[in-house]
Order: sequence, then structure tokens, then C-alpha cells
Amino acid sequence: MDDLNQYIKKRKKQSVEFAETFDAGYEEFKIGAMLRQAREQAGITQEELAIRIHTRKSAISRIENHADDIRLSTLRNIALALGKHLEVRVA
Repeated sequence: MDDLNQYIKKRKKQSVEFAETFDAGYEEFKIGAMLRQAREQAGITQEELAIRIHTRKSAISRIENHADDIRLSTLRNIALALGKHLEVRVA
């Protein structure tokens, strides 16, 4: 286990609040990172994606950097604009 994972594990044991908020924050970060990666793989800029889904570049930036409370319809529109499809799973 690397140093970062050890630190996170230690902090989760020390603080219930940290454990709860870390997991939620990580999921938000992961969604934004996946969207950024898909956009970059498609070879388009934030501005181009914004035009395709009829929004502003700042909205795309906000989603990629902190994707909290993003609508499912927005995720679907982004996926379609990138030539992808959206899969949702409950595990």
C-alpha cells in the first residue's frame, strides 16, 4: 500500500466525518476525471463540448473539476456529444 493510501486509511480510522466525506468527495472527483478523460480522448476542447451540449465552457470546467450533484440528463448529453453512451449501475 502506498503512502497516500496509508494516510487515507489512517485518517478514516481517526475521524468518522473524514471517512464519510472523503468517499463522497472521491466519487465526485472520479466522475469529473472520467468525463475529462473521455473529452480529451475524443480530441475536443471544453469550449467545443460546451457548444455541443448548449452550455458554457465554465460549466464544463466546473463539472470536470467538481462533479457534485450533476444531473443524469447532463451526463447523458455529455456522453452523446463525445460519441459515447452512458451506463449507470447500482452495486
